[in-house]
Amino acid sequence: MSTVETISPPGAPRLFGNDQHGDYAAHLARYGELPLELRADELRERVADSGLTGRGGAAFPTARKLESVLGGRGRPIVVANGTEGEPPSQKDKALLAYAPHLVVDGAILAARAVGAKTAILATAGDAHPAVARALAERPRAPRASIRTAVVPERFVAGEETALVQFLNGGPALPTFTPPRPYERGVGGAPTVVLNVETLAHLALVARFGAAWFRSVGTADEPGSALVTVSGAVGNPGVFEVELGSPFSSLLADAQADPDAQAYLVGGYFGTWLRAEDAARAALSNAGLAPFHASLGARAIVVLPRRACGIAETARVARYLAGESAGQCGPCVHGLAAVAGSLEELVRRDRRRPDTSLLRRRLAQVAGRGACRHPDGAVALVASGLRVFSEELERHLHGRRCTGDGRGVLPLP
Repeated sequence: MSTVETISPPGAPRLFGNDQHGDYAAHLARYGELPLELRADELRERVADSGLTGRGGAAFPTARKLESVLGGRGRPIVVANGTEGEPPSQKDKALLAYAPHLVVDGAILAARAVGAKTAILATAGDAHPAVARALAERPRAPRASIRTAVVPERFVAGEETALVQFLNGGPALPTFTPPRPYERGVGGAPTVVLNVETLAHLALVARFGAAWFRSVGTADEPGSALVTVSGAVGNPGVFEVELGSPFSSLLADAQADPDAQAYLVGGYFGTWLRAEDAARAALSNAGLAPFHASLGARAIVVLPRRACGIAETARVARYLAGESAGQCGPCVHGLAAVAGSLEELVRRDRRRPDTSLLRRRLAQVAGRGACRHPDGAVALVASGLRVFSEELERHLHGRRCTGDGRGVLPLP
């Protein structure tokens, strides 16, 4: 009987065991050996049956991503994306620190699934030592084809075309498409870019099967996901949640301020959510859709009553304007103008401030960028104007702002 058959599938949490910071032996004791007996088509079929979607933000079906590089020109390359440029997100860094061997397993298996000879583990600098240690602990075969890369820590560096351009020797900035990475990526080869958490789940799906993976979550959004919770909470950190579970349960686990006024959901391309809406929402894209939100980067920031939501939105808008790739007008000029309009509202620079100019600028930027950066920034600002409408009225009519001036949302 093989090792895979004698290892019991892990319960919750699935990605983090009690052997935190454990070595390779502890990893094998928890999860068992790699199922290297599976053929490439069997691996892809398991992933497809599991319903696993990307955990980096877009939630694209992982099986379709794997299939996209089949039949292209040249042998495919797999890139594990652990750059995590979102300031409020720590999930990928935590995964690489506590369970790097699962990510390595996933990279090896993804490479086998598409016939790749090379896999690249791309991380921010502070996550690289854990990855290097994990690789050094493992037998050389089959990890001989894995190499690592340290990527600059900036917001847009994790966008897949930016990551590919960096691995090709260029700046870590998004590029115009087509061609897309699956058509021509690293070294001109068809390249599949997968988030490190996606790869960790893939490693478990390969071992324990689609039915096990689907035993938690919802029919349309199966499995679990890592979520970072910060802000006005007594227990900040990274939590593994079942998709579709109540938003309120996660807030209770994080000991969130019960008097919080709002929640930023999905990171800095995300959406502000009112407290009363959070009480009714579920942690899935379908559960958040009625509130014009999604899980996105799976980062949630709890905003206390002492903070001004308009001022917080202005801070992030200015940060996103500064993180622009600088390659097209909607980013270079549009986001800076949006941030400026918000800052004028916060400071009440004008005698008769209004939002008409700001709203016109939002409409002019939306849908016109070469990448998703301006669209994500515009969506965040628009949700801030909607959710913090009362605070906006205070600023418009010169009344005292409720904020105490201390920033809540993390910025580099």
